Amino acid sequence: MNAHSSIVETVDMIIVGAGISGIGMAVHMKRDCPDKSVAILDRRTQIGGTWDLFRYPGIRSDSDMHTLGFVFEPWKHEKAIADGPSILEYLDNIVGKYDLQANMRLGQKVVSADWDSKTALWTVVSETAEGGRSRLKGRFLFLGSGYYDYDNPYDAQFPGRDKFKGQILHPQFWPKDLDYSGKKVVVIGSGATAVTIVPAMAEGGAAHVTMLQRTPTWIMSRPAKDAIANGLRKVLPEKVAYGITRAKNIFLGDLMFKRARNQPEKVIEFLEKGLRDNLGPDYDRAAFTPPYNPWEQRLCFVPDADFFEAMKAGKASVVTDEIETFDAKGIKLKSGGRIDADIVVTATGLTMSFAGKIAMAIDGKPIDFSETYFYRNCMFSNLPNLAGVFGYLNASWTLRVDIVAQYLTRLLKQMDKYGAVAATPVMAKGEEPEVDDIFDFSSGYIQRGKHLMPKNAATLPWRLNQDYRKDRVDMRHTLIDDGVLHFARARELVEG
Repeated sequence: MNAHSSIVETVDMIIVGAGISGIGMAVHMKRDCPDKSVAILDRRTQIGGTWDLFRYPGIRSDSDMHTLGFVFEPWKHEKAIADGPSILEYLDNIVGKYDLQANMRLGQKVVSADWDSKTALWTVVSETAEGGRSRLKGRFLFLGSGYYDYDNPYDAQFPGRDKFKGQILHPQFWPKDLDYSGKKVVVIGSGATAVTIVPAMAEGGAAHVTMLQRTPTWIMSRPAKDAIANGLRKVLPEKVAYGITRAKNIFLGDLMFKRARNQPEKVIEFLEKGLRDNLGPDYDRAAFTPPYNPWEQRLCFVPDADFFEAMKAGKASVVTDEIETFDAKGIKLKSGGRIDADIVVTATGLTMSFAGKIAMAIDGKPIDFSETYFYRNCMFSNLPNLAGVFGYLNASWTLRVDIVAQYLTRLLKQMDKYGAVAATPVMAKGEEPEVDDIFDFSSGYIQRGKHLMPKNAATLPWRLNQDYRKDRVDMRHTLIDDGVLHFARARELVEG
């Protein structure tokens, strides 16, 4: 027997996920806590998370890269709405710049994580694709595993699928080198994925692409290039230009969201003007007028009106109807119509998951996150040395990553100052605040998955907030030792 087989490595922070969240957290650790050891585990063999998983035509950001980029690393490309390969290149450069490769353990799927109160350590078990298992101990655990199920996208259970003689595929599992030239394509859905795939496949040689939607989405064209950003870069240092552009885009995005919530009729007027400008005054209002106000679901942005251009060129069209059944040659609609298809793309959405489907426990007792409350946007009531990121629904995901990571490095420094080995946001039994639904978005994937999420109070600290500018101030300046966080020292664990 190997003499070292029972020795398990211990690090200061275990990061689950090598996508935007995990990479962002790791860089902030390198910058602010260079004395701390970090290990990054990811089930995939490449970095990038979502941006490595999704390979469908046209894959791109649905936020501008000056806010989807990190606060510490300027976005240098001309295009502000970036394609997937450009985003992966950006992340690759960051990994190289901060030498994160040395911290990464790729091809390691985390299957369980158990906190031991006596040692104040997490034990994380991961496994390879071949089934080999490894254990790693960590003083702090950070979940950067995203918000959706990598294995099981949402299946809308369309009747008659087995009768269809063509090809059915989901964007989450796009086949490599799919040949769709000259083919009739139907894309089922109306969200960001659908409005990306439709113009890309139309431009890529499909005979015709039909977007089949049950319900329309608010769609707005925006320039792929940010003229102000590119102008500033010519006259100012890179970081200064990036900072100004980032602040501008945060302000405008926040203004748009709040205007949509407070004066929806004004935003509807603005969006309808854009539709008329792009599609003409006689555009099909039924196909582009949702039964909800803007920003009750995420607004869909299309760069340089590519979606509308594909429609005007006759390469793409939109049908608003419901599916009765598939048949051998296509889809029968409830209205009595039908659409012939060679390929059907089910862009019907994601299945949400929380904590990456990891079996998590405290002293062997399973954690039910739906019974906890969020604490300061990233931790959870009565769970020690544990944090994660669930990004903004109304802004770029990365904005949350940066402020959460900055807060957590402050927390770790406070723990060192106190000689503490554990920090727990304590909520006493019977003192639970009234639950407030911050997920007041009607998007299907949110409504289907919000029962899995921790609870929220109306105000901080027990809340995952949706106001980045307020959160940034709170996370940077609030006292770490706020009377809610309980700090435990090693001797207290022994005495306990």
